[in-house]
Amino acid sequence: MNKAFTLSAFALMLAIAACQGNNKKEVSDSSTTAVQDTGKKYLAQPLISNIYTADPSAHVFNGKIYIYPSHDIEAGIAQNDNGDHFAMNDYHILSMDDINGKVTDHGVGLAVKDIPWAGRQLWAPDAAYKEGTYFLYFPVKDKKDIFKIGVATSNKPEGPFKAEPQPIAGSYSIDPAVFTDTDGTSYMYFGGIWGGQLQQWKDGKRVNESKTDLEKPDEAAISCRVVKMSKDMKGFDGKVQDAVILDENGKPLLAKDHDRRFFEGSWMHKYNGKYYFTYSTGDTHFLCYAIGDSPMGPFKYGGKFMEPVEGWTTHHSIIEWKGKWYIFYHDTQLSGKTHLRNIKVTELTHNADGSIALIKP
Repeated sequence: MNKAFTLSAFALMLAIAACQGNNKKEVSDSSTTAVQDTGKKYLAQPLISNIYTADPSAHVFNGKIYIYPSHDIEAGIAQNDNGDHFAMNDYHILSMDDINGKVTDHGVGLAVKDIPWAGRQLWAPDAAYKEGTYFLYFPVKDKKDIFKIGVATSNKPEGPFKAEPQPIAGSYSIDPAVFTDTDGTSYMYFGGIWGGQLQQWKDGKRVNESKTDLEKPDEAAISCRVVKMSKDMKGFDGKVQDAVILDENGKPLLAKDHDRRFFEGSWMHKYNGKYYFTYSTGDTHFLCYAIGDSPMGPFKYGGKFMEPVEGWTTHHSIIEWKGKWYIFYHDTQLSGKTHLRNIKVTELTHNADGSIALIKP
């Protein structure tokens, strides 16, 4: 796909989104939202409507479901490919006693102002637990406007969390997702192209300031990064590697393969001894999965498992709860605006052959 076509398609998508937004009642206060009647049918309804939320990272802690989402706000910034209009300042941590139960908003668990090295844009987080401590992993631009990944700790899953004084050494880009294997070893997956800046990095060094990844469509697609976590869960243990996705011929997916290649929003879950690397294709708006025999990859492309949501893209997490699997995701049902989203949950099904059933949100 050439650059002109991609940008034209992007402009068309924005026009469609704007038309959709014009059919909805304007919401002027992002702290008091309401579900608007658009006549559309949705697979699921927003989990909360008192604030805008996105990028839900769900975990089961202490017999409850805790959700660590982004907190969208109306910052009055024009939309662009860098994502400057996603100007989030803090995280609200949520919990549920059951999938269909009441959602509790525990308030602000961490804010930009509480992170010593942070500049702006507190994007999609994740969480983990080890030996009495809860860890909140977050991407935020430093004072030079470069995304790095930080970590904060708490003795409670709902926080508040205290940030470490510096970002994780060797970290960059966005969308941290931490997976702990059955042997107790933890791994972080991270990265997102375009506004997430992953295309600017190679071998742990920032090598350019490219805005997109469209310059080399016939080369292997940029990979999500994966790295083993240190025992204290505050750093990396070993070299950051590529989480390579292979096609049906055992070759890495190409950059121009926009319906299948990695863009952002990775997640890992383990099912029947296999490692399921799931991710968003970004500018084509699919959620896809790839399966491997190791948490470090490589992973063989398996297929799409969620069609595009309403909005620019989606960012998900997957958990097992009471013998069933669920996916948490977001769309723009409440606002009709790509930067003011709402989180949802629906059941996810693994088929007998190991594939994941397609979800139509």
